[in-house]
Amino acid sequence: MADGQDERRSELLRQGAEADGVELVEYESRHRPGTSAERRARRPVLLFWALAAVTGAAAITHYIAWPWRYEPPEEPGHVLYRAYTPLLGLWLGLSLIGVFGALINYVRRVLPKETAVQQRHPTGPSSEEDQEVFVATVGDAADNVGVRRRSVFGRAMGIGAGVAGASVAVIGVGGFVESPWQPGPRRGEADTLWHTGWYPEDGEKVYLRTETTDPEQVELVRPGDIDPGGLVAVYPFRESERGNPQQLKEVLSRADNPATLFRFRPGERVEYRPDRAGMNYGDYYVFSRICTHLGCAVNLWEKRVNRLLCPCHQSQFDLNQHAKPIFGPATRPLPQLPIAVDESGFFYARGDFTGPVGPTFWELPK
Repeated sequence: MADGQDERRSELLRQGAEADGVELVEYESRHRPGTSAERRARRPVLLFWALAAVTGAAAITHYIAWPWRYEPPEEPGHVLYRAYTPLLGLWLGLSLIGVFGALINYVRRVLPKETAVQQRHPTGPSSEEDQEVFVATVGDAADNVGVRRRSVFGRAMGIGAGVAGASVAVIGVGGFVESPWQPGPRRGEADTLWHTGWYPEDGEKVYLRTETTDPEQVELVRPGDIDPGGLVAVYPFRESERGNPQQLKEVLSRADNPATLFRFRPGERVEYRPDRAGMNYGDYYVFSRICTHLGCAVNLWEKRVNRLLCPCHQSQFDLNQHAKPIFGPATRPLPQLPIAVDESGFFYARGDFTGPVGPTFWELPK
């Protein structure tokens, strides 16, 4: 019975080659099934699949269990934090090397040698005869490489490829698991996408400071520091941060902190909105410096018409309408920062921005 099936398969292979206009220049097994030469050829393939499985599992474990939250350089966990991404990349890279190494060795060491020349033919659905020929070809290759005889080879391939694929899937889906709206471990409610470094905590005033080459050099802003028609980039500052170089540096590097303090020219007519009443201090207004399209720095001011221009994609914001977008791809106004002046004559923020800073995201109400 088996001999008859083998003869039928060989006949189908020959007929299939002739029907498709294929000239089989070479087609033979690399090793006789069950020999020591075959076992030696399989060994590197199995080792590469094992590498893919082990390092893929290591990537999943690393992604879930390794400390990933930021730790300042002076903290004990900073070294582990710095190693998180490089090690994750190492495990994933080794897992992919295992997969591709197994496939390459499988083709070069295990699959039958085949050299064929085929003429191009019209495309279209395969006939029943073509389908039978395809099944015979696959079956012949499977018997030649021993997949049916030894399940360990197929299991190694399934486990290695499965774990490697699972590691990529876990990392891809993992970013959606932890909610960014929940308070973080460092600054409570302020550590969310809804709030920035201007968010007031424990009743401490948040002053407006300018950017300096030395983060420890704190320069607060007074109303008289800006001429009419002038502007200055500002960042949040708390007295509790004074003398702490790490915190002062973080404030200047945090992506959602940059804002621009404008002093409009006298007589500038700004649209009245009840929800924005009292957020400015006379002719002084503060808006986020981050474009609501893709997060570029909005730093070009056309004073004559009182408009801001984003240099990346040319979105324009009308300051007379509280930074409403009037041109370009941006669809949300720049969030405004409510400000006042304290008894010492320095500007401070009376709260956080009127909305989330930067590009729109899924959970943001429209």
